[in-house]
Amino acid sequence: MKGQRVRLTDAGVGKLQPDTTEYAVWDSEVPGLGVRVRPSGHRGFVWQGRVQGEPVRATVGPVALMTVEDARKEALALSVGNAPRPAQGRSGTPLFRDFVQDEWLPAYRRRCAPSSCRSANQVLERQLIPAFGRLPLDAIRRIDVERWFDAYSRTAPGGANKALEILGQIMNAALAAGHVGASPVKGIAKNPRPKLSRFLSAGEIERLHRVLDRLVGERPSRRQQADVIRLLLLTGCRVGEILTLKWSEVDGDRLNLANTKTGPRRVWLSQAAQAILARQPRAAGPYVFPSPRHPDKPLSPTLHLWHRARKEAGLDDVRLHDLRHTVASQAVARGVPLSTVARMLGHADPRMTLRYAHVGDRDLQAAAERIGRAIEAAMESG
Repeated sequence: MKGQRVRLTDAGVGKLQPDTTEYAVWDSEVPGLGVRVRPSGHRGFVWQGRVQGEPVRATVGPVALMTVEDARKEALALSVGNAPRPAQGRSGTPLFRDFVQDEWLPAYRRRCAPSSCRSANQVLERQLIPAFGRLPLDAIRRIDVERWFDAYSRTAPGGANKALEILGQIMNAALAAGHVGASPVKGIAKNPRPKLSRFLSAGEIERLHRVLDRLVGERPSRRQQADVIRLLLLTGCRVGEILTLKWSEVDGDRLNLANTKTGPRRVWLSQAAQAILARQPRAAGPYVFPSPRHPDKPLSPTLHLWHRARKEAGLDDVRLHDLRHTVASQAVARGVPLSTVARMLGHADPRMTLRYAHVGDRDLQAAAERIGRAIEAAMESG
């Protein structure tokens, strides 16, 4: 297949294996479009042809971040001169997209959990590559980053913060590699974090529990989603950790989670949580909560029951992730040390857990008020 001209497909491109030397496979549909496969394993779309009589060799984009159809559209635009020629950096400075695919991503994947890699790929594909992919690393200016960040922040401030963080990591790696003299991300302030998200009171927990019971009673097929919601509330796990939970990770009174945001971790289960897991039917697939239509895949993250249950329980302002905050707040309110709460929730950064410190302060304030009234009454009686 090397050097041949074939009709490129996403499946076929995905099967191309690296060799000891670089090679290319050319598309029979769009002249000049090919896939370059490097010994490192990097696969990228390239195009070569002539524009206004001038020979052009261009990098179209990495295979990991675009489809064959996307590459064909780019190549056709290049061939008729309707797309700008890819810029060339000073002294051979790599383009942002090439540096990301060839150098940064391989190193990032070696040190991060699969879920973090998937998140980074989404940020790259949807934001960073479209914004900076065609630019050489040393041509990315601070003003370019600020304009992109401000525009993204208007619709998704949290997402913009995450994307800025990843961009900062990439540019720091470029700085360490000598491709840039300074990071254009340095000094750009993130969007302020919102205050601690809402958490449920004991009365609200009871009300949600009653609504779930009623909804399941009306339609037993809702039990699976109800059990997911209850398990989130009983464990403090992230939504993705429960939805992708496998039977191989369930070990009696604990969960041995292999893939979490902060790496492998152990979650201890209360008797109520154990009972929920024990009543789940064993399907043919590996997941505790499989998709009803595709047993070999996990349940969809769109839990329709949650939206109905929170509305009927009068909890419209509560997000599914707030159930995790509820576990933390209940623990702190009962005197559980913050260090223990951090281990329960799998926080890698202690600052994440410190957000719950004020929950304990509320109980201390209430206790101080009760004690003060008792002492005041004793003083007056004397």
